Amino acid sequence: MTDVALEACGLGKRYRKFWALKDFSVALPANKVIALVGANGAGKSTLMSIAAGILPPTEGDLRFDGRVVLLSQEKPLYRSFSVAEMLDFGRHMNTVWDQQRALNWLGRFEIPLDRPCGKLSGGQQTQVALAVALGARPSLLLLDEPLANLDPLARRDVTGELLAEVADSAMTVVLSTHVVAELAGVGDHLLLLRQGRGALDGDVEELLSQHARLTGPRVDRPPVDGQVVSAQHTERQSTFLIRTLLGPETLVEPPWRATPISLEDLVLAYLKPKRGEGEL
Repeated sequence: MTDVALEACGLGKRYRKFWALKDFSVALPANKVIALVGANGAGKSTLMSIAAGILPPTEGDLRFDGRVVLLSQEKPLYRSFSVAEMLDFGRHMNTVWDQQRALNWLGRFEIPLDRPCGKLSGGQQTQVALAVALGARPSLLLLDEPLANLDPLARRDVTGELLAEVADSAMTVVLSTHVVAELAGVGDHLLLLRQGRGALDGDVEELLSQHARLTGPRVDRPPVDGQVVSAQHTERQSTFLIRTLLGPETLVEPPWRATPISLEDLVLAYLKPKRGEGEL
């Protein structure tokens, strides 16, 4: 049985009449990098804030074991502090502290310890904030789009190093992003929120194997039983994105053809609001 890092049951958060999260339940696996995906306002930051203890839920329960650290896009750095002083501050603010782990992270990205944080580039400030977060030795590290100001190459390097950190420890990382084009390689588990509810959750490779694009003559329903995620029609042709545990690519016959989809295709299909969906 897979260990669970975080479990939500019937979780909800309401702001007056608006529900940022509603009827949300999930069990996220431990020792993974989990890509948390959703459009702006989908509930990603609300979920992370509840998990970090910053916001109380309106309803439901959320359970986890160990230490939780949340790092948001607004990085908690003192501009006048040197990098070394920020690490010292982290040591005094946390009951558990791993100085060598923080130094190792900074060394990977060649961040000077004697430079004031205010004199660092945005990308370097991100590395310092990550070093402080990792030094606290969290069992669950929540990253609420802190990599947004990194260029694509630096973002890939950082996510690669986070994967290495997960492999070398018992840490779980939840990485929030809305940059769909950069999802490939971000993590091995996907959690997708849409309008405050869970829309998709699972191992990335398993999810991709369960979905396919079917193209054939114009019909109202695909030739395979399963969940129709999206459908497009022209006068003569229909294209369906379908989810089925039976492996749709092995079931269709000419004139139908089945093709695999990319992670970007999958996410965009589920992010699109369904007919009849409105505010929670």
